[in-house]
Amino acid sequence: MGMLEGKTAIVTGAARGIGAAIATRLANEGADIALCDLQADWLSETAEAVKAAGRKVVCYSVDVSDAEGVNEVVGAVVGEFGGVDVLVNNAGITRDGLMMRMSEEDWDAVLNVNLKGTFLFTRAVSRPMMKKRTGAIVNIASIIGLIGNAGQCNYAASKAGVIALTKSTAKELASRNIRVNAVAPGFIQSKMTDALSEDIRDQMMGNIPMKRFGTPEDVADVVMFLAGDSAGYMTGQVLTVSGGMVM
Repeated sequence: MGMLEGKTAIVTGAARGIGAAIATRLANEGADIALCDLQADWLSETAEAVKAAGRKVVCYSVDVSDAEGVNEVVGAVVGEFGGVDVLVNNAGITRDGLMMRMSEEDWDAVLNVNLKGTFLFTRAVSRPMMKKRTGAIVNIASIIGLIGNAGQCNYAASKAGVIALTKSTAKELASRNIRVNAVAPGFIQSKMTDALSEDIRDQMMGNIPMKRFGTPEDVADVVMFLAGDSAGYMTGQVLTVSGGMVM
């Protein structure tokens, strides 16, 4: 029997990469999954992986920065599954550029998806979780939110905001047995890292004591731990998954 048997999880940004790995990992531990992404048809591959684990899956098209859409999705999940036990706020975007040349549009887009989206989904699930007096929320932050990065002031600010939001909501929800934690990934293997030149890859690798990029599964395993009862006395924490890059 899996550690999340009989539970329901919402995963945002679940179409590919880290989000897809998280959804699959939670399903393998017995959770039914509500997959969310901007386009529901992007989710077919992840949905197949959840079905292969023998779990129920429903796909929702939602812009995480749209309050009405978020509330509708959470309402639909509660109607379909009878409640929400786990929320993973993974949806995120980048619009990189130096601060002095960054447009307001690029600033707003990143803050709206990464930070406001996390707030909106957290707010929406808090009521059904409080009713059940149990729940686990895991926010995907980034080491960039801890150390900053030139050319990513909008992304860094959004992820630092996610960390602060995690700690504040953890304090607010702890008395109702709802735990809120964050995972801060480092360099994770993706199509983006695969496309980098060898020089840049070597340079990045030089900053990683473990001398390898992380995988989406490395992140998913830590999310699974925080979502499950093994982390039952942990809240307001930020776990870095960076191969030692941030200590």
